[in-house]
Amino acid sequence: MRRRALLAALPLLVSPALAQSSWQPDRPIRIVVPFPPGGATDIWARLVAEPMSEMLRVPVVVENRSGASGMLGAEFVAKAAPDGHTLLFTITPLVQSPIVLNQHPYDAVRDFLPIGQMGTTTLMFLCRAALPPRTLAEFIAFARERARAGRGLNLGSWAAGSTAHVFGLQLNNSLGLGMTHVLYRGEAPMLTAYLAGEVDCGLNSLTTTREHIAAGRLRPLAALGDRRAGGMPEVPTFIEQGVDIGRGWSGFIGLLGPARMPPHVHARLVHVFRETMQRESILARLRQMDTDPLWLGPEDFAATIRRVRDIWTELTRGMDLQLG
Repeated sequence: MRRRALLAALPLLVSPALAQSSWQPDRPIRIVVPFPPGGATDIWARLVAEPMSEMLRVPVVVENRSGASGMLGAEFVAKAAPDGHTLLFTITPLVQSPIVLNQHPYDAVRDFLPIGQMGTTTLMFLCRAALPPRTLAEFIAFARERARAGRGLNLGSWAAGSTAHVFGLQLNNSLGLGMTHVLYRGEAPMLTAYLAGEVDCGLNSLTTTREHIAAGRLRPLAALGDRRAGGMPEVPTFIEQGVDIGRGWSGFIGLLGPARMPPHVHARLVHVFRETMQRESILARLRQMDTDPLWLGPEDFAATIRRVRDIWTELTRGMDLQLG
C-alpha cells in the first residue's frame, strides 16, 4: 500500500524544471512585434528569438505587425489561439495607446498573460546636430525664437500616445516652445525623418540612435526619468536641468502571450525566457545596446503593467495630445 501511495504521489514531487519542460511546441513560434523592423523593440525581440529557439527546439520567428500605435499587433496576439505558438514582444504603448486614443481593441491587463520583463531603457531627448543648440537651455531658447519668427520646430514621436508623444508635448506645452508634433509609425521611420531633416527633435531610445549620436548626426540634450542613462551618464536628466518632465517614470520591455494559455505551456515559456535572460551573452549585448536588463517574472511584470496603466491614466487626463 505504501508503495502504491508513493507512486500516486510522484506527479506532485516532479521538480519545477521537469514540469516546465513538459510542453514541446509542434511547429514554429511566432513573436509579434507591433512596430516596424529596425526599431528598438524589433532589435530586442530578435536578440532573444535565437536562444529561445535553441531551447524550444523549433524556429522562433519575429513578425512585425505595425499600425495603430502598436495596437494592431497587440490585438492580433490577444485574439490568437492561446496555445503558446503566438507571442507578443512589446513595450509600454501596449498600455498607453488604448488610453490616449480612447480605442480599446483589447484590455492590456485582462487579455494577456505576462511571461517576463526583459528590462527598461532610458529615453533621451535629442535634436538634429545641424541645429545650433548644445544644451537643453539653449534648445529651449532656440525653439521659442523660431516659434516667434513663425518657423517653429517639428517635434517627432514614434507612436500616438507613447512616452515620446506625451512627454514631448508636455515639454512643448509647459515651456511654450511652439513646436509642431509629427507622428511616425515606429522609431525606425522617425529616425529616417531625423536624417532627412523632416523632424528636429524628439524622445528616442539610445538603442536606436547611439550610432547617429556617435557620428555627430544627433545631439542628446536630456535624459527622461529620475536617472541618467547608464550608457550615456554625461547627459543630465530633465529634472537636473530644472525642467520637471518625467519625474518617477520608467517603462517596460517584455514578452506576453494571449490570456488563457494552459499552465504547463505558460510555465515552459516562462522557464525558457528566464533562462535566456540569464545568459551572460544576452546581458552583455543588452548593456551594449543601452538597455538596462531587469528580469521580472509573470506576477511582478503584471504588477508593472497595472502600475503603468494607472500612471498613464492620471498623467494624460485632460491633456490635449493633438492626435489629428
